Amino acid sequence: MLTDDEKALFKDNLTFEETMEYAKENARDIIAIGFDKKKTFIYSDLKYLSNHFLMNAWEFSKLVTFNQVRGAFGFNESTNIGRIFFPSVQCVAAFATSYPEIWTDDPQPTRTQSIANIPCLIPMGIDQDPYFRLLRDNAHKMRFPSPKPALIHSKFLTALQGPGGKMSSSNPNSAIFMSDTPKQIKTKINKYAFSGGQVSVDDHRRLGGNPDVDVSYIYLTYFEEDDAKLEEVYKSYKSGSLLTGELKKMAIEALQEYVRLFQERRGLVTDEVLEEYMQPRKLVWEGNQKPVKESF
Repeated sequence: MLTDDEKALFKDNLTFEETMEYAKENARDIIAIGFDKKKTFIYSDLKYLSNHFLMNAWEFSKLVTFNQVRGAFGFNESTNIGRIFFPSVQCVAAFATSYPEIWTDDPQPTRTQSIANIPCLIPMGIDQDPYFRLLRDNAHKMRFPSPKPALIHSKFLTALQGPGGKMSSSNPNSAIFMSDTPKQIKTKINKYAFSGGQVSVDDHRRLGGNPDVDVSYIYLTYFEEDDAKLEEVYKSYKSGSLLTGELKKMAIEALQEYVRLFQERRGLVTDEVLEEYMQPRKLVWEGNQKPVKESF
């Protein structure tokens, strides 16, 4: 779900045409991560929202009062009505009945309970939680009730300045961008990444560092897949045998490699590939096949 409608509704300086184009670029990013085309449907709200999806949104909107959304989202008398309706759109994205095309080659013209019974798992940022709390409270009230969705709360990647913040496009020095060059990544980590090390090498050797607040180590926990190696880095840094500069070098190399591979894959996402992922169609649900990242 690419919420290009939400972006235009909540950012007065953006047009719907602009946010639709941004959504296409976001879709290219998602594809470049390596999702299996046979099991992935990516859609723009502005292009896809119709039929069963729209019917679900309207029905769900009848179940929720303005007082409920005002409390959940901080709406007031000056909030535009598009923003007030949008939670219905976001919530019913979790209903299987919103996507009749992905379950069968012969979609039914009306919603059915058999499709509604399919459960939903939602990985999401913690800032999206109010939407799905609202959904869990009301899913059983639909004409075709659906199970309460299960939620996985993801973490925000820590800002370069340290724990507690998140990367922001409005502050380029707070973030590593997927479009950054190897040189930019190196400069940002060396210059801006918060360190848990001591003020001098002697003090660091004697007192050790604090990997729990060190941004370079925190990044390694995301990008280093070898848990044994990660544990060794943690112990070495905490004991003082691994210096801050050495830890930053490890983080730089890990990020440079990840971003390089991502940029290579994104370059393979043509307009034709994008259209294939965004075309409503029956998906493959059986088996446990690993995504084939090369099959763009």
